[in-house]
Amino acid sequence: MKRDDLVSDDLSGRLDRTRTSALEGDLEAQGWSVLSGLLTARQCDDIAGLYGEDAKFRSRVVMARHGFGRGEYRYFAYPLPPLIQELRTTLYLQLAPIANHWHERMQMAARFPGSHGEFTARCAAAGQARPTPLLLQYGAGDYNCLHQDLYGEHVFPLQVAVLLSEPLNDFTGGEFVLTEQRPRMQTRAAVVPLTKGDAVVFAVNSRPVRGTRGDYRVTLRHGVSKIITGHRHTLGIIFHDAT
Repeated sequence: MKRDDLVSDDLSGRLDRTRTSALEGDLEAQGWSVLSGLLTARQCDDIAGLYGEDAKFRSRVVMARHGFGRGEYRYFAYPLPPLIQELRTTLYLQLAPIANHWHERMQMAARFPGSHGEFTARCAAAGQARPTPLLLQYGAGDYNCLHQDLYGEHVFPLQVAVLLSEPLNDFTGGEFVLTEQRPRMQTRAAVVPLTKGDAVVFAVNSRPVRGTRGDYRVTLRHGVSKIITGHRHTLGIIFHDAT
């Protein structure tokens, strides 16, 4: 089977087993939630293997050149590989109701349509027409500085990262890290435990938190700690497109 032909026949079923209420509960409590075993080991290997296929990508970024850290990543070109497209559209369907609820709580005017195609059309109309799903590659000594993936006026408030490599076997170090800046409080950090095929859903830049006087916003950033040994690949699924 060619990599282009590989799609996840049971992806919807796997997501159906993740109750939206449980997902939203995790996001409410900590700003992130793990979808265990979203992809199979073979799917992870096939996606990671795309990295050297230039025709699949629109650009390559070497992090050190821009002060982003060390390592590199490539943005996929349209049309996306079938599995990447399926992940993006299927995950959006589950996350859009949560995103709308968040915007309501944060008193943000934007609401998100029922399908991802409608949302990317909205992005394109505002000049955001370049795809943002990306494949990241790290080696020993590489890391990703804390950052936010904002690419234009239209921002979907949740994104997904899928670990394509096996900790301890393929690499050591390289933990996925989130920080949360709370008003008038110290920054809180979290290390998200992931194994090969697991996905983490997390806030792109801000999320609502319920306080004694109602909801308030907290700001989040994410990154990857230094790889000690081996190589690490990650798939990033961002739902808004870029200018």
